[in-house]
Amino acid sequence: MTTSDHDLNLGLLLFIPYRALESAVLATLREHGHDLPLSDARVFQRIGPDGSRMSELAEAAQLTKQTLTSIVDRLERAGYVTRQPDPDDARARIVTITDKGRELVELSIPAVTAVEARWEEHLGRARTDQLRRILADLREITDLRWS
Repeated sequence: MTTSDHDLNLGLLLFIPYRALESAVLATLREHGHDLPLSDARVFQRIGPDGSRMSELAEAAQLTKQTLTSIVDRLERAGYVTRQPDPDDARARIVTITDKGRELVELSIPAVTAVEARWEEHLGRARTDQLRRILADLREITDLRWS
């Protein structure tokens, strides 16, 4: 018995293409010698360009602080991130991306571009633009970092 698209909730319909994009990026990273576990990649991608506090990352990734600390420990041991004291709060630490971590970002860009190009080829330019606008509108009520 096959499940039709109408039987799937919107969240799952959003997640399936995201998972395909994520898999393409991780495959590209592996091809270049970076075997990043999915959980680590999901935390890494949430680090802001100027760094992120551990508490912000835990909230954005929906992880306990203990689980997040374990993942950041692995990312730090691999050389992708570093932790520094927060200049605004002596108790907090800021996770920042290292030069090696920026290599992951640079390798990911062409993979994301290629997947999005395939999606646009399938959907057409107008529907792709419409999808982007709709998803941007949904971000206003779903992205914890939006406000």
